[in-house]
Amino acid sequence: MELERFCSTSRVVIVAGKGGVGKTTVTAALATAAARAGTSVLIVEVEGKSGLATAFGRPPLTYEEAELRPGVTARTLTPDEALLEYLETHGLKRISKRLVKSGALDVVSTAVPGMKDILVLGKVKAIDVESRFNLIIVDAPAAGHAVTFLTSPRGLLDAVKVGPINAQANAVIELLADPARCQVMLVTIPEETPVNELVDTAYTLEDRVGIKLAPVVINGCAPAIAGLDEKAPSAEEVERDAGVADVFVRPQEAVDLAAAAAFRAERHALQQEQADRLARRLPLPQIRLPFLYTADLGPAEVELLADVFTAEVEALPVPART
Repeated sequence: MELERFCSTSRVVIVAGKGGVGKTTVTAALATAAARAGTSVLIVEVEGKSGLATAFGRPPLTYEEAELRPGVTARTLTPDEALLEYLETHGLKRISKRLVKSGALDVVSTAVPGMKDILVLGKVKAIDVESRFNLIIVDAPAAGHAVTFLTSPRGLLDAVKVGPINAQANAVIELLADPARCQVMLVTIPEETPVNELVDTAYTLEDRVGIKLAPVVINGCAPAIAGLDEKAPSAEEVERDAGVADVFVRPQEAVDLAAAAAFRAERHALQQEQADRLARRLPLPQIRLPFLYTADLGPAEVELLADVFTAEVEALPVPART
């Protein structure tokens, strides 16, 4: 599938996953790949302190839009700031200032369960309607909160039958339920517990929200190494191969190298097993990103992951027209 087509499938992509699986990394890679393809991108960070700006070598994000790289703009989006903006745009600027001074703002935003989530999603919907960006990527909360985050509108719709909150919930539900406008991209790593949680999250979102799921991203995959596909070499084989290559290897070094090769081969086999299990339980296309052997994610690593993301997308089958 061409990357341009992939990026135009829907205007809003919500990236979600269990904490620690690298959803912010995937957000950065997707945004970079899309920008390279000529798509104007806005990243919306809803949790804060995700390290997104650092990955691009930029200062921390604020509520104001900031350019991370050519074609990629980003901002944070908090419920309190979204509520303030909502009140001001509805002619209630004086009231909003009083709420800030009195400390009542937090009371207003937490008075109704799910109110904070609907404020954030409502702002995302408003940005989508403005159509200033071709693609909006939402760096969503971790999987557990992501379910609440995305199901809150329907819960509010059941609890509040009339008024602006009802209208806001309806508008957000229309956004989430329209596959041409919104999709969720779930992220996991090739390990048993994160895979199980991703599957549960996927079916919950489909059943309770009716949202379309994008291809699943499996992050942190150890790439296969030529020669380790079938079995790792023994220490004797390591010494023999070293001799052929005219490289001196001490006996203990040969033992250590054989052990390292065995660990790597076993790790790759286990990861492949989890990826296959995910494919059986959740029949969605998979995008696999490599594990990067670095402590810090910076611009160079983001560019590398964008390269792999692009190649993985281009290897996806083109969906049949309906």
